Amino acid sequence: MKAVYAGSFDCYTNGHHDIVRKACRLFDEVHIVIAVNSAKTRTYPAEEMAEAIRAALRREEIENCTVAIYCGLVAEYCREQEIDYFIRGLRNNLDYNYEENVANVNKLVMPDMDTIYFRAVAPAISSSMVRELHSFGKDVSAYVPAEVWDCIQAQRNN
Repeated sequence: MKAVYAGSFDCYTNGHHDIVRKACRLFDEVHIVIAVNSAKTRTYPAEEMAEAIRAALRREEIENCTVAIYCGLVAEYCREQEIDYFIRGLRNNLDYNYEENVANVNKLVMPDMDTIYFRAVAPAISSSMVRELHSFGKDVSAYVPAEVWDCIQAQRNN
């Protein structure tokens, strides 16, 4: 069985990584898809974030997971890759309400797709929280994998 875990991952956090670990225990193959929205400006380049995620996966010897960057509908990516499960992490009931809407739209595009929810271990951690704290000079290294922290630091130095 194959699953996709998609998001902007701008930046990829320890919360995201925890969801990936859980999904990789249940599925034969997990695709982390950095979904690129041309209407939004990224803080961290998708290519660099993808490489940081790959490095974190290698360090933990997670071998049934691939990382891709995709500029279309994630449901279309799933159809192309023959993926039937969509992984999402939930921090709270607001996430659930939002994710249920996304799941319903995905069902319109790919009726056989099922969404699987995993509970987040650290409900306060989000990409936007990490970006905001970092923009104020706060150390956010505890909230992201070491490889992502290196990516964040490299971006700041550019």
